[in-house]
Amino acid sequence: MECLTHRLNCNFAILIYKKNTMTISVDISYYPLKDEFIPPILDFIGRLKQNTNLEVNTNGLSTQIFGEYFEVMNTLTKEMYASCEIPHSVFVLKIINSDRR
Repeated sequence: MECLTHRLNCNFAILIYKKNTMTISVDISYYPLKDEFIPPILDFIGRLKQNTNLEVNTNGLSTQIFGEYFEVMNTLTKEMYASCEIPHSVFVLKIINSDRR
């Protein structure tokens, strides 16, 4: 078993044990509830695309993310947290436990 440690802003560690890798697909939409909503959305997508271990595709309605479970979830946790610095940020997402490319 491989042990992964993920540090959170709360200064404690979560230990996650995994046996196998799991590829997931995520469909996510971000709604910053403010007049100038496009720049925060583009910023969020840009930060997701910086992780070269993920495949990030966009269309007019949502963003699709494909990759290894822990890589996707750790990246989403980090980037959603950063986006929630904007008051009234809403995320809607679906997580599928298979590669739906």
